[in-house]
Amino acid sequence: MGIPIKIHISFLLILPLFVFVFSINPYPLGFSEITPNILNYVLSFLTAIFLFICVLLHELAHSYVAMKYGVKISDITLLLIGGVSSMEEVPREPSQEAAMAFAGPLVSIIIGFTLLLLNWILVTLIPSIEGGALYTFLFILGFINVILGIFNLIPAFPMDGGRLLRAWYANKMNYVKATEQAASVGKMFAIFMGLFGLLINPWLIIIALFVYIGASEEAKSTTTSISLENIKAKDIMSENLISVPSSFNLEELQKFMLEKKHMGYLVSENNEFIGVVTLTDVKKIHPTERIAFKVIDIMTPDVITIPSDANASEAIKLMSSKQIGRVFVVEDGSIVGVLSRTDLIRALTFLKE
Repeated sequence: MGIPIKIHISFLLILPLFVFVFSINPYPLGFSEITPNILNYVLSFLTAIFLFICVLLHELAHSYVAMKYGVKISDITLLLIGGVSSMEEVPREPSQEAAMAFAGPLVSIIIGFTLLLLNWILVTLIPSIEGGALYTFLFILGFINVILGIFNLIPAFPMDGGRLLRAWYANKMNYVKATEQAASVGKMFAIFMGLFGLLINPWLIIIALFVYIGASEEAKSTTTSISLENIKAKDIMSENLISVPSSFNLEELQKFMLEKKHMGYLVSENNEFIGVVTLTDVKKIHPTERIAFKVIDIMTPDVITIPSDANASEAIKLMSSKQIGRVFVVEDGSIVGVLSRTDLIRALTFLKE
């Protein structure tokens, strides 16, 4: 579907843990009875790999539906906690968000029940395979996928059920209020889960903390995005454009940054802007070597811009997707200002007062 699939370093930490758990767990959720040990570990490894393939299919289901509604998917990343689809924005139409949110759990549940049904058919036809490697492999994948699908339907952010709940609320109230209501339900659920975890299982406390933080961040992120939708980039940008010559060496650039108190600048050459240089670029060069480098050697040639009449929420999405601290504002083909994260935070502060 044209979506880059990435693997975070944390995924490489959790994979051996899953292999270990499957290798020591008894039937039907593990292969501890399987001998020799090498076969046990091979089966455990394959099960862990296929489990995360199923997680990837879960995320692809979200992404496929989102793309049908015109949402751009930057990538899907496999993490310690599972998979995450990076979307430019979540559909605001309640029915669209509900469809997108439900697609993932639906795929997981379909995969789970299909594998469990296949197991039942195989055992009916060949009773001797029950308890064997193939039966256990299919049972583990089927069972976990069903649990994964059901767990994700819990009405709490960042689970898919939280988005389904928000979509339901959004039919009755505005989007910000719907998000706050859904986040409140998620936080209450997290508190009860944490208390239950104190009595039953400490792992539930960790999950509860994850859910509580996820609900809080979703509410904050949505409020921020919607608050900035009514502000134009030109209204909060800094018009005082400061540039540095491409011939500056890095020591001169550092002194310039210290004097002007900004961390990013346009780079000029022959009265034209040819790139952007930031403090992050400078830090990539060892202090003892900076005298030998010029701005043109470390700058980024791509100047990320937005139109002056674009709303500020587009700027924050662009900064997040590009992982940058500022964008430049253009009008009639010319750069007329710069909009930084600091400008956005300042605007939000004024809006709250």
